[in-house]
This record gives sequence, structure tokens and C-alpha cells, in this order.
Amino acid sequence: QVQLVESGGGLVYPGGSLRLSCAASGFTLDYYAVAWFRQAPGKEREGVSCIKSSSDGTTYYTDSVKGRFTISRDNAKKMVYLQMNSLKPEDTAVYYCAAGGPRLCTTYRGMDYWGKGTLVTVSS
Repeated sequence: QVQLVESGGGLVYPGGSLRLSCAASGFTLDYYAVAWFRQAPGKEREGVSCIKSSSDGTTYYTDSVKGRFTISRDNAKKMVYLQMNSLKPEDTAVYYCAAGGPRLCTTYRGMDYWGKGTLVTVSS
């Protein structure tokens, strides 16, 4: 059974950090690009960061998180991580991971698999 399961969300103060994890099962994660999306209440879903397949590893970030978020993958563990530092209230959203082909990282489209999301709340 193909699954992506996110974890690591929670409540954090502004300026704090969280590390989100995306666990893959039922398919060979190495061959897939993996992206993190987020959706805040009342807003459209947006692509936050993406990492290409293990043979490439190029990373991508939306401008609002550059320098604060870091995406990484551990293919042996079939995991992808999103380290989020210097969090701001506007980072509050449900964060989802998704796996897809190469164009996922340049278009944030073409997702083959989705997780159910983890809630991140940044508030004092």
C-alpha cells in the first residue's frame, strides 16, 4: 500500500523551529521528487520546497522560506525532512508532502502521491 505520512507539526512560538518528517512506504522513494506544500486557512495551497530524486538531489524553495527552511532526504530510511527555522505566524498552515516526477520541483504539479498533512501553528 502506497503511503506518505507526515509528522512533526505542532505549536511553536515565533522565531522557533520545527522539523517535519515525511515517511514513504509502498513505493521506491529514490526515484521520486518530493515536495512540501502548505495550505493556510482561507488560502490556496502553495508549494514550499522540493527535492529532486536521489540521483539528482537539487533543492528548491519558494522565496518566502529561503534561508529559513531546509529540505533533505534519507533514502535508506525512506524519509524526507523539512527543517523550519525562524518561524513566523504567516507560516501557520497544514503542511503536506507529495511525491512525483521531475517536473514536480519546477511546477509543483504532477503529484503521484499525497500525505494527509500535519498542522503547524506559529503563535505567541
